[in-house]
Amino acid sequence: MIAGNLAREGLRTLVVACRPLSEAQYAAFAADLAKARLAKTARHAAVRAAFAVLEEDMTCVCVTGVEDRLQAHVRTTLEKLRNANVRTWMLTGDKLETALIVAQNASLVARHQHVYTVSARSAAEARQLLHGYPQGSINAPCLMLDGPSLDVCVEFHTELFIEVACAAPTVVIYRCSPTQKAATVRLLRTHTSKIIAAIGDGGNDVGMIRAAHVGIGVEGREGKQAALAADFSITQFSHVARLVLWHGRNCYLRSATLSQFVIHRGLIISFIQLVFSALFYFRPIPLYSGVLVLGYATIFTTGPVFSLVLDEDVSETNAMKFPELYHELQKRRYLSLKTFLLWAWKALYQGGVIMLGGVVLFEQRFVHVVGITFTALILTENLMVVVEVKRWHPLMLLAQVLTLIVYVGAIIALSSPTLVEGDLDINFIMSVGFAWRVALITMAATVPIWAVKGCAHLCSPRVATKLS
Repeated sequence: MIAGNLAREGLRTLVVACRPLSEAQYAAFAADLAKARLAKTARHAAVRAAFAVLEEDMTCVCVTGVEDRLQAHVRTTLEKLRNANVRTWMLTGDKLETALIVAQNASLVARHQHVYTVSARSAAEARQLLHGYPQGSINAPCLMLDGPSLDVCVEFHTELFIEVACAAPTVVIYRCSPTQKAATVRLLRTHTSKIIAAIGDGGNDVGMIRAAHVGIGVEGREGKQAALAADFSITQFSHVARLVLWHGRNCYLRSATLSQFVIHRGLIISFIQLVFSALFYFRPIPLYSGVLVLGYATIFTTGPVFSLVLDEDVSETNAMKFPELYHELQKRRYLSLKTFLLWAWKALYQGGVIMLGGVVLFEQRFVHVVGITFTALILTENLMVVVEVKRWHPLMLLAQVLTLIVYVGAIIALSSPTLVEGDLDINFIMSVGFAWRVALITMAATVPIWAVKGCAHLCSPRVATKLS
């Protein structure tokens, strides 16, 4: 009763008890324990049965209660994650009363929120309790179950348990061993399509952290075992909000844009070569020399394209103030089959415009087609970066300027008289006719794309755009 009162105050309780043993009793226990440890099957159960013999007729010595204080801003951090549509589970080894108080103090469970407890020791009882959970209700209760009930639910009703647990706003599992924590994470990874992140601060959380997609270790008073085993190490739990809502969101957006832009960069030059081959009866004639292709894949486009990793659509203040922005990523509007096909269509359109425009506007020599189309290709790719940038960074502007300077230098070098056979005609490139042809082709390739994107933003602006 004393331990229960302490637990209801949010203290971690420990009962200290003793039992005197005679030499004969200890010898019998030691023999049973040695036999259990040598068992080939069910060794863990046999060891527990051997120790269970000692846990009878014990005399209580004392009851301890240790206050486990929450770090600063834990409640606000969990509220931000909840607003970002991130489901939070609490896996703890504490007893029911302590786990409930800690969950309420951390705002995982509201003071007025109903708690649905599952305490089952048989398959039939577990099925009945899981079916009794009110799924789909407006004020869905928190689901709480202990370690033994978790084993029964997972063993006999895995699919039903996953369905009920995913429908609950919060799940609290108490009396949970480190092995059960890791098994729960692996269960969610196997039976759901969600990304699982495990956060722990002690050595008993290492298995759970390693089993998750993303492991986050908090350096606490229990040591650095969790931090050393995790993918990310933080000093305060409140740093999780910045890690997820700011860095995680930027990482996703930048990776989505950069990956699709790299695909666009490869498709557009490939389609230019395809159109060129089709115009000349599919003769195996390369349009660009190896030097130009190598320069296009490296120095002529790498700087502006990869500078997109510095792009930001909102400020850090707004990202932390409006966690709902992270919820937009879960709708998969930035990286999907639809966006891939859209980028592929851009590459096909621009490649066709550049090649056909170069053929229509070329002069008497073949090298004029090469100069017109390749220059228009470089300008189009760099202008596409300008179209995609949401917030300019000084390094982005520097990459654009340096790329143009390097390209001008490359044109002069490739048209140098010291070369045996120049790829570009410097006299034609320095003429007014070359300039207006390149400008016309570049505008035809980029202006329609920019106009369509501008209309889309006006008709259906994103949430981040409204904040900006």
